[in-house]
Amino acid sequence: MDDTWKTVEALHAWLDGHAPDSPEQTTLLRVLKLSEEVGEVAEAVIGAYGRNPRKGESHTWDDVRAELCDVVITAMIALRTLTPDASRVFADHLARVHARSR
Repeated sequence: MDDTWKTVEALHAWLDGHAPDSPEQTTLLRVLKLSEEVGEVAEAVIGAYGRNPRKGESHTWDDVRAELCDVVITAMIALRTLTPDASRVFADHLARVHARSR
């Protein structure tokens, strides 16, 4: 397991230690959290282009990159919530996607 997945494992454990809900609700909320994070990416892109007339240029492309990272982290934690073997599941899926691209 590389350092990234070790960090995801630590974050997952920390979140589980603070989860007031049932395991089923916790899983559902972690998956739904992805929608929230993707919405923040959209808000940042709109803000970087200055397309919200109320806010103008409210974000930078650095903000967009940071929000995209939040999406990736949230997805990794959601995957870990669904399986303790998240790193292998992800690596196997990534390999299949890569193979299809060739």
